[in-house]
Amino acid sequence: MQFGIFDQNDHGPYPLGEQYENRLQLIEFYDSAGFRTYHMSEHHSTPLNLTPSPSVFLAAAAQRTKRLRLGALVYVLPAHHPLRLAEEICMLDHLSQGRIEVGIGRGASPHELQYFGVDPDQAQAMYVEAYGVIMQALTNDEVDFRGKHYRFENVPIDIKPAQLPHPPLWYAVPVPEGAAWPAQNAINIVCGGPLPRVREITDRYRAEWAAAGNSLAQLPLLGINRFVVAADTDREALELGRRAWPSFYASFMKLWKKHGTQPRFARLPEDFGTMVQNGGAIAGSPGTIREQVRRMVEEAGANYFISQFSFGDLRQEEVLHSAGIFAREVLPAARERVAQVV
Repeated sequence: MQFGIFDQNDHGPYPLGEQYENRLQLIEFYDSAGFRTYHMSEHHSTPLNLTPSPSVFLAAAAQRTKRLRLGALVYVLPAHHPLRLAEEICMLDHLSQGRIEVGIGRGASPHELQYFGVDPDQAQAMYVEAYGVIMQALTNDEVDFRGKHYRFENVPIDIKPAQLPHPPLWYAVPVPEGAAWPAQNAINIVCGGPLPRVREITDRYRAEWAAAGNSLAQLPLLGINRFVVAADTDREALELGRRAWPSFYASFMKLWKKHGTQPRFARLPEDFGTMVQNGGAIAGSPGTIREQVRRMVEEAGANYFISQFSFGDLRQEEVLHSAGIFAREVLPAARERVAQVV
């Protein structure tokens, strides 16, 4: 059982430069506390993410950490030139001494893609082609690719990642039907949403993995992502979450409201209490958090729990206190109690 961090780096209560430094200090703490990986999102033209270039921020984080693995979850491939992104991945992998993980996706927001001149109806096809180009660039000495959206002829590649043949890959899976491809390609996954649906996804992944003749002992990471607020008491944790949530929710919904649309997959409630009741968030004392993590991991069939500690109006000291409780009192106990799911 392993534990990671997910971060939107959404609009918070600090000036932008101070927010960046605060986040880097949090990442230093995650490194020292024994979390496996710091995952960050990519969004554009929205307060949901104030670090729209994951590679730039991860390069800074790599210089402030020693053991913590680092990665985008996900790079929005249609918003990147695939050769340029492959070069950035190679650079990051060496700057971090081989600690980079690479999440890939087509992007959750059609509006953000449109701002970049990308037709959302073409995003899936662009994603598939870009993935092919990037994998060629990471593993071959030349890229030779002919597709509808990208065409390259014998482009020389002079840098390779530190991790061969390439850094570990990640893919966000919102529905069970999406589990087959990552399982067949040994790609780690992360899931949100209701626990029964997550269980369907992880069961499908295991079935596809086993059908390919792979050992369950070598199963990639099957992650479940949840907001987490830990405090000395249940009441204090709920109060912190309720205070911080409206700011995060406003950032999350800004572009959808601007365009009069609704999110395709992640439908979040307006209040934090409902988020906790629905299982999308955990808030409580160390004992409450320990039990909720144990239950969620078992019910979801996950072997990797990803916490989002920082969101909305939570202040730096509140996030550090919450993550500190989790690291000191929850993480060791959960590692001991949660048996590997087979």
